[in-house]
Parts: sequence; structure tokens; C-alpha cells
Amino acid sequence: MRHGGTGAESDKHMLRREFLAVRSRLTADDLRATAAALADRALELPELAHARTVAAYVSVGAEPGTRALLDALHARGVRVLLPALLPDNDLDWGAYTGEDSLARVRHGGRMALLEPAGERLGPDAVTGADVVLLPGLAVDARGMRLGRGGGSYDRVLARLDRAGARPALVVLLYDTEVVARVPAEAHDRPVRAVVTPSGIRRFT
Repeated sequence: MRHGGTGAESDKHMLRREFLAVRSRLTADDLRATAAALADRALELPELAHARTVAAYVSVGAEPGTRALLDALHARGVRVLLPALLPDNDLDWGAYTGEDSLARVRHGGRMALLEPAGERLGPDAVTGADVVLLPGLAVDARGMRLGRGGGSYDRVLARLDRAGARPALVVLLYDTEVVARVPAEAHDRPVRAVVTPSGIRRFT
């Protein structure tokens, strides 16, 4: 595969379509079962067991489900931060305190997102997280993550770098989305681990 400039971006675009097509065939029963298993596996991560603050996200559509995990972390007394999309695709953050702390927000013609309804803490709030749970479409044997292409989490990772913050980066995926290799560009950063419904895989 090509790994530079527009070649890598073109390869990423093609792969995103393939992974999204597979997700689109999942049933409601598939989504419920995998969300419960994903929460169980994620809660086995030592990084989450010791975390005081976790930056996470609310899954939408056919993404691996995060709601059970968010509730379990909140019940443990963990401070859970959730993103709110800004007009420039950057992310602000707010606290998750249960289902009633979420608001459904539609950004233009996109799918509606569930975002924190309370106080906005600012884009830099993520730099205080012990663990950052990342959405994605795939991860490879190097820990390189294929995102959705919007660039929001590229900004988050750049902000962490600038602040000298070193949270554990963990991506949540389906089992079939752990692959041999995805195209990578200079700004891409590897994750520490991937959690799937069947288990945890770590990267060096």
C-alpha cells in the first residue's frame, strides 16, 4: 500500500467505505450483544481500573456500543468526559453524569450525535484524561488507527502532544476490524491497545 500524501488518503477513503459497509449489515441484536461484551472487556483494562478521568464518546449508528461502558465507568466514580463537535470539527468536552446528561444534536446534514448537555469545559479538558477512548474503523498490527476522516481526533491527539499529556490511547472496534495494516500518514499516532468484544490486544 502507498504511504504518503494523497495516496495514503485515497487508500484510507476506500477502506473506510469497506468497513462502513460491513457495519451497515449488523442487526440490532448484533449491536446489543457486542456492546455488552465490549464493556466487559474494556473494564478488564488496568488503565481503566486506575483511571480517575476518562475521555470517551457516545456511539452512534452501527459503531461498537459505548453506553454500557460509560455507565459502568460513571458508577465506579470515574469522571467521564464526552465530546461536543464544534463548527470547525474540533471537539469541546463536557461531563457525563448519566443518560439524562445527554442531548441529541444535529450538525448540518450529518447523523445526530449525543453530546453532553451541561457545562462546556473547553477543548483542552481532554489533556487531563488518564485514558482517551477513540472511535475508529480499524487498527493494524502497529497500533495505527483508521478514523472516520473528519479530523476531529487528529486535533485531539495533536493537542495532547502539545500539552505533553500522555494518556493511554485505546480504540474500540469489532473483532473483524483488527487488520494487518492500514495506510498511515505522518500525523497519525499509534494507540496503546484495542478493545473488541472478544478481548484486548496491546501494541508496543
